[in-house]
Amino acid sequence: MSSSVNRRALLGAAPAAAVPVMLAAPAVAQTNPEVRWRLTSSFPKNTDILWGTAEAVARRVGELTDGRFRIQAFSAGEIAPALSALDAVQSGSIECCHTATYYYIGKDPTLAFFTAVPFGLNARQNTAWLRHGGGQQLLDELLREYNAVSFPCGDTGAQMGGWFRREIRTVEDVRGLKFRITGLAGQVFAKMGATPSVTPASDIYSSLERGTIDAAEFVGPHDDEKLGFARVAPNYYAPGFWEPGARLHFIANQRAYDALPAAYKAAIQVACAEADAEMVAKYDVANPQALRRLVAAGAQLRFWSRPILEAAWRATNEVMTEQADKSERFKKVLESNRRFRDEVYTWHRVSENSFDNFAFTASQTVR
Repeated sequence: MSSSVNRRALLGAAPAAAVPVMLAAPAVAQTNPEVRWRLTSSFPKNTDILWGTAEAVARRVGELTDGRFRIQAFSAGEIAPALSALDAVQSGSIECCHTATYYYIGKDPTLAFFTAVPFGLNARQNTAWLRHGGGQQLLDELLREYNAVSFPCGDTGAQMGGWFRREIRTVEDVRGLKFRITGLAGQVFAKMGATPSVTPASDIYSSLERGTIDAAEFVGPHDDEKLGFARVAPNYYAPGFWEPGARLHFIANQRAYDALPAAYKAAIQVACAEADAEMVAKYDVANPQALRRLVAAGAQLRFWSRPILEAAWRATNEVMTEQADKSERFKKVLESNRRFRDEVYTWHRVSENSFDNFAFTASQTVR
């Protein structure tokens, strides 16, 4: 009888003893599921800092999640066209992208503000507006309509004014110019008489070589050297007043992002924040070296004349006023951006600019 009771006790106890083991595995799986995402970049692989940022985010997300959340990065054109990355994310055909919001002003011109607008904010100022001036909240509101959520993910710093097959000395020289240029800057140059076009990075060189376009802007010396523009358009202008800083974003499909565990969402946020600071630091190291090589190889470094800059300033104000008259959303974001710009410009004139004006010159002339 004793052995029978023991057998019954053992048999009765076995399921109870197995319960913790059976529950433990699903609990772990629910906490740290295996997730696989695809990312499309708007940039080709030979732009190592731009394209490399997408790779860095994907790698860092994997590191922060012990490899359980993996993002596979694809360069422009591999799984989606360079300028259709947001469309692919919106539709859910891919989970995320690394792109510039001003590529999509055809959807809404307001999207330009979150990358760059002519005579707008530089990289540091843009960071402040996005983080603490309400800029990112405005973008969040806008992207909800495209089933998307975004995180700042890199800034190029102030860009160059582009490569031109001939010199541009006067406002009259701008008229009739076929110029590859992105964002609202295209509308500014159109008011000045140029014919703007948006051409993917991979097609710029061939378009210049064939004469399909007369000029093209991209980023700055590091990327421009790799793409070889100096060979077909030797006049290199500065500054890119339409991109005093160009912010890129990691954009994810809203439903895909919402389905992630909190730890995986945090991993994306951390990876993007690290990449956001890293990109401009890399450009500040790489650009001066590349500029020296370009000039040594024959590129003609030139600067916009004051009449051209003044004409562009007036044209920019016209474009902004026209867009604000058409769209309450554009007007709302413009007011936020301009209010912040005017305030931070006042401070930087006192601090940054007064220092720069002396120190940059003195480093070359005072011994």
